[in-house]
Amino acid sequence: MILADNNLTNIQTYRKRPHFNIGILIFGVILIYLVVTVFTYLTSKHVSVYEVREGSILRDTAYTGLVLRKELVVAAEAAGYVNYFSPEGSKVGARTDVYTLSGGKLNFSETGADGQAELSADEQNALLLKVQSFSENFDDAQFRDVYTLKDNINNVLESKSSRSRQAQLEEMLAKKQNGLQVYKAASDGIIMYSLDGFENTEVTDVTEKMLSKENYKTETMANNTSVKVGAPLYKLVTSDTWTLVISLSDDTAKELTERKRVRVKFSKDNQTERADFEIRRVSGAAFGILTFHTSMIRYAKERYLDIELILEDESGLKIPKSAVVDKKFYTVPRDYLTQGGNSKDTGVLIDTGKDAAEFKKVDVYYWNKEDDTVYLDPLAFEEGIVLVRPESSETCPLKRTRALKGVFNINKGYAVFKQIEILCESDEYYIVKAGNDYSLTNYDHIALDGDTVTENSVVF
Repeated sequence: MILADNNLTNIQTYRKRPHFNIGILIFGVILIYLVVTVFTYLTSKHVSVYEVREGSILRDTAYTGLVLRKELVVAAEAAGYVNYFSPEGSKVGARTDVYTLSGGKLNFSETGADGQAELSADEQNALLLKVQSFSENFDDAQFRDVYTLKDNINNVLESKSSRSRQAQLEEMLAKKQNGLQVYKAASDGIIMYSLDGFENTEVTDVTEKMLSKENYKTETMANNTSVKVGAPLYKLVTSDTWTLVISLSDDTAKELTERKRVRVKFSKDNQTERADFEIRRVSGAAFGILTFHTSMIRYAKERYLDIELILEDESGLKIPKSAVVDKKFYTVPRDYLTQGGNSKDTGVLIDTGKDAAEFKKVDVYYWNKEDDTVYLDPLAFEEGIVLVRPESSETCPLKRTRALKGVFNINKGYAVFKQIEILCESDEYYIVKAGNDYSLTNYDHIALDGDTVTENSVVF
């Protein structure tokens, strides 16, 4: 018989001492830090950086304009067959032989009086240089240059033909063939051998229909053609001053109301000229009147010209509009600035009462040379501060404020306001003046959105 021992069944379990795990603590701290950092990053405003670079803004508008000049139409003094001495587009004087009249057609040889029809070596070289220059600089987007080359070649050939014809006419005159009669120019000017009906048109006569080229025709005079007494033979452009009339939209006319001078680029040869400018309204339509005083001979053959009216063309530092903010500053006469103690720091003297003044270092944000005032940051002063003029008893309370346009420069890791002078603008960018001591320089870094930072705020 076996006896059971009750003490053997009374078993008690003891709790273990808690063991401190430093690894879990470190992990928890890091986890909390990461959560806070991510939350702060997601909820805070982010400062995007923009690098300032040099740039330009060109804003122009294309137009087709009607050319008006002082033109004198010369009629035939007698009947007969006409032949011309001077090439079209050349300048003639009042004593220049311009044309002859004869009883019948004249027979001109293909060679000429000296038997030489070919171009001279100089003429050939000139043509080769023009063709080579065209070939090297041709751009598909500027196909009109082909017509410019064509005109240049035609001018050389016409000049050669004219000299040959003139030599033969002089030979015929010496032999008194066909009863030739020589007539001189009616006046000084540029001679043209075409008529289009606009010779006597004034600026006040221009209509929208005229600018549209609708039913536009020209009549060209030719050698060895029969003319009657009083028939038009040629015309002379008698003044270097000429006018180009363009049609303007109401918005453009409003924008250019105050303009007196404009820049114009001619599509024919890519030349740029300046013109006197005014706006005239006729029957509700707005016309731009561009008056030139040079270059008439280049476009003497043209009645209509394609142009680009350059409204803005500025170069400087290019910055986005989103970076620009307005900030108010105290304005103080510049002679209130001084240097403190043994340092070269620029500052002002603050009136502390009892005929005492305390020097305070300040940053000058802008110097307005027109009224000789400097702009100081209001955040650098307490309210009610009074400044003392150096070496004087005169005082200036800090009350007057003005706003400046500027951006926040973040080159040093914190935001510093920099004043800007806007030259022109597009939809998204400003062109601002470079070289200002208180403004930006090329390659500066600024806040892309000026509203996301404040003065002296740290930017990572």
